[in-house]
Amino acid sequence: MPSNNNKTVAFLQGNEACAVAAVHAGVRFFAGYPITPSSEIAAVMALKLPQYGGIFIQMEDEIASMAAIIGASMTGTKAMTATSGPGFSLKQENIGYAALCEVPCLVVNVQRGGPSTGLPTELSQGDVMQARWGTHGDHPIIALAPSTVQEVFEYTVQSLNLAEKYRTPVVLLLDEVLAHTRERILIPPKEKTAARVAERKRPTVPPSEFKPYDDSFGDVPPMADFGSGYRFHTTGLLHDRHGFPTSNSREITALLHRLNRKIPADSPDLTFYRDLYTDDMNTLVVSYGSAARVARRAVNLMRKQGRKVGLLQLITLWPSPVKLLSRYLRRARRVFVVEHNLGQYVREIERACAENVKVRSVLHYDGSLITPEKIIEAVQGRQA
Repeated sequence: MPSNNNKTVAFLQGNEACAVAAVHAGVRFFAGYPITPSSEIAAVMALKLPQYGGIFIQMEDEIASMAAIIGASMTGTKAMTATSGPGFSLKQENIGYAALCEVPCLVVNVQRGGPSTGLPTELSQGDVMQARWGTHGDHPIIALAPSTVQEVFEYTVQSLNLAEKYRTPVVLLLDEVLAHTRERILIPPKEKTAARVAERKRPTVPPSEFKPYDDSFGDVPPMADFGSGYRFHTTGLLHDRHGFPTSNSREITALLHRLNRKIPADSPDLTFYRDLYTDDMNTLVVSYGSAARVARRAVNLMRKQGRKVGLLQLITLWPSPVKLLSRYLRRARRVFVVEHNLGQYVREIERACAENVKVRSVLHYDGSLITPEKIIEAVQGRQA
């Protein structure tokens, strides 16, 4: 691959870029189970991880895959898995376990048409709400949705950083079109990527004083590596600061409040987005993932026609960036939300919107990519 200003120029699919980025960011353990359209991630990891002293293992199913990366992460190893809709459903119980036990890990979900087996080789963004609400109980989640192959690389690294910083599972939402789109990207040198890589906080107290969920160190407690001399208990039950199950109402309340407090919505290091032509707009198009690629084209075409249309491309979907949305929504008279589903994230837009702003959905859900013409028709066909 040629070099460009110390960066490597590569021509990669989205799935390939995800795997390459993960290795650059320090992932050394991958457990997964082949499933279309995410299988190329596993294939590249199987090739690359042994070259860096890492481990790839194909598990017997998606449940075991999720359990394996939790175990690997607890030893101090950066770990990830990749799947698609049906496999993502199977992972939910263990995603909840990782959230409660505060185990950093990355779950890549390459979305495809559903429900059930659905459309294995076609596009969908039908797992957006599942990413947030797929497990039971009250806990936050981080979910990012890139829209270009370059963004896949960048936000794979960022997702791993957020997982380590906040001790939490992070969901990276790709989709079939983005996964199999091949584009020119720039890959920074490994040393530059390494300089931007976050590592989890580890304990500074001696093992005899260590408490695995000690909030005196802040909302994100230091995490000891299993086998490093620190003894601790891990359970899927609600627990005290020592990690042992508790039925004490004060300890339960404190734990749940801390879990939800440690991932603050609208925090600058959690809010990622791109905008276009939003300074003078009267109409705003909001989109994410592959749909945002088409929305950008549609907005450019409408701008050439003299229409004051702007674009807000969301990358952070969860936690919902309510303040960011409100800032953009109050500058528009009309809002159109473009999604490849029957209308999921539009509910978050409506929740953040002023009462006098009209919010409408532009939806496409037959497995094909929406066209710029459909977006333009929706916007122009409803001119006030």
